[in-house]
Amino acid sequence: MSKSIILSPDPTNPWESQAVFNPCPIKHNGKYFILYRSQSETKNYQGHHLSLSTISIAQSHDGITDFTDRRTLIWPEQDWELFGCEDPRITKIDDTFYIFYTAVSAFPPGPDSIKIALATTKDLKTIDSKHLITPFNSKAATLFPQKINNKYTLALTVDTDNPPSKIAIAQASDFNDFYNHDFWRQWYQNLSQHIINFSRINTDQVEIGAPPIFTNEGWLLIYAHIQMYTSSEDRLFGIEAVVLDKHNPQKIIKRTAYPIIKPEPDFGKNGMVRNVIFPSGAILERNTLNLYFGSSDNFCAVSKMKYSCVLRSLSSRPIFFPPKLEKSPQNPILKPNPDNYWQSKAVFNPAALYEHDKFYLLYRALSQDNTSTLGLAESTDGTNFKTFKDPVYIPRADFEQKKSPGNLSGCEDPRITKIGNTYYMFYTAYDGITPPRVAFTSIKVKDFLGKIWHWADPKLISPPGDEDKNTCLLPGKTCSQYVIFHRVHGKDIAVDYVDNLDFAANNWLEKESSITPRERFWDGKKIGIAAPPIKTDIGWLLLYHGVSAVDGQYRVGFMILEEIEPRQVIHRSLFPILEPTDPWEIAGDFANVVFPCGAVVVDGILYVYYGGADKVVCMAKIKLEKLLNQAK
Repeated sequence: MSKSIILSPDPTNPWESQAVFNPCPIKHNGKYFILYRSQSETKNYQGHHLSLSTISIAQSHDGITDFTDRRTLIWPEQDWELFGCEDPRITKIDDTFYIFYTAVSAFPPGPDSIKIALATTKDLKTIDSKHLITPFNSKAATLFPQKINNKYTLALTVDTDNPPSKIAIAQASDFNDFYNHDFWRQWYQNLSQHIINFSRINTDQVEIGAPPIFTNEGWLLIYAHIQMYTSSEDRLFGIEAVVLDKHNPQKIIKRTAYPIIKPEPDFGKNGMVRNVIFPSGAILERNTLNLYFGSSDNFCAVSKMKYSCVLRSLSSRPIFFPPKLEKSPQNPILKPNPDNYWQSKAVFNPAALYEHDKFYLLYRALSQDNTSTLGLAESTDGTNFKTFKDPVYIPRADFEQKKSPGNLSGCEDPRITKIGNTYYMFYTAYDGITPPRVAFTSIKVKDFLGKIWHWADPKLISPPGDEDKNTCLLPGKTCSQYVIFHRVHGKDIAVDYVDNLDFAANNWLEKESSITPRERFWDGKKIGIAAPPIKTDIGWLLLYHGVSAVDGQYRVGFMILEEIEPRQVIHRSLFPILEPTDPWEIAGDFANVVFPCGAVVVDGILYVYYGGADKVVCMAKIKLEKLLNQAK
């Protein structure tokens, strides 16, 4: 693979003296033309001091060298493009060239002033028509070069300036429908039905790159995948590729797992914005793919690579198609109750059980004085829960009594495991002063179901002076020992083996082995177990939460642990399966948190119950088989 800058700003041309970038090529009559974004020198324009973007065109005999006849093709003429025409993508169908571009109607630009426009031409010299396409925030649109199922097909990026962005498909039998804003308003109302699921992590940004290329494998689509987009310091621009189904362009057949092109420190180092690469066009001829991109928002560049190498980087393996749990449309399913003081401030982080055709949640409830108790909710369908007037578990021991008024204290974040005829519950005990510790209690199943709250006296099982929480028990023994997962010192998942559950005095949990965070991943800062492990035919399914060192968000992934030796991880999800995306997960007492403590499998469906932003209880689900396929 070779990379080269093919076009630089020309100080003798005022309209492109500052920058030229994001080129899109097309071959016509034996010549190669590139359309590109050109930026003028800073000037006074419409009462503002700015650099104006227009769209220029140049031609070459090979598409890489000796570009000539550089001239402006599209410039602001209408109110909806008054402050710039940016980032063209060109496609030819029949005798017409369709040039989709970004139109900017205000300065400084904002989401409401950045939309998609279209210019048409038959000779690449004169623009025949212009249209504002979308009435909502969008950019980076491209037309497929042939109809799909007898429909014109457009790929576009929506909500680019209201992240997270979405890449979606629009189709119309009559091309004129694309000019109809009523068509687009209805389309946007049903946006979820049109999205191509590129999602990996909620803070990534994806945008359309090059116009799709028809290949034997399907439609090759090059796109921009910007990791950690919300962090200006850690943001990483990359160029990736997918193959879309020939007849259903919303279906991804193969995709890259990692960027095929990343920024290089010395490439385009004199540009306006360092470490930015943005794909905008491609030409495939025989086994050579010329991939065009903007470098440093300053130069037009091309990367020449073997198409066979690109194909080898594409995979259909399930691990590269991360599933997401389906969140209940009725979320949040439990909210604070102002009429009950003990649960008036927050309800969250529930343990979950399924017994005798009923779902049970044992949820953490927070009072106005920040005391945590546990409440009970029950349901026959897993979504609509009945709650009760009084808590079912309250702080009883001295180590969980409030020692400082106003501080958090009490019984927090329960996890429950059933072994035989007993439910074993681990939770975090906190007095508001000393470090939180792991507490342990139990109750007979018949007493729990009968709502006879004969809980065993709680015991502390972690050593004094060490913060320890996020604890659960493996359901059943392995090699004649019980296995306990916990998190000591707030970073790793610790794994301990014990001969019995008596927990005699000073017989503390240790840290016999551990599962660690992954640097520069979404779980790079700290991890902890979510729900107790669930036995499957490929090992123990362990849901866990991970915290990012970049954005601090709590997300959820999964591991498969070896059945006999559960400290051994035989699979770990590359990407999260649950993220804070809804308002009640983003804003609350602790922002950007999804935090499960319970999960159950009923009729092949995995139900996951979690706290949203330390304020409410939510539910998400997935077919268990679909999740496990990721690990096979």
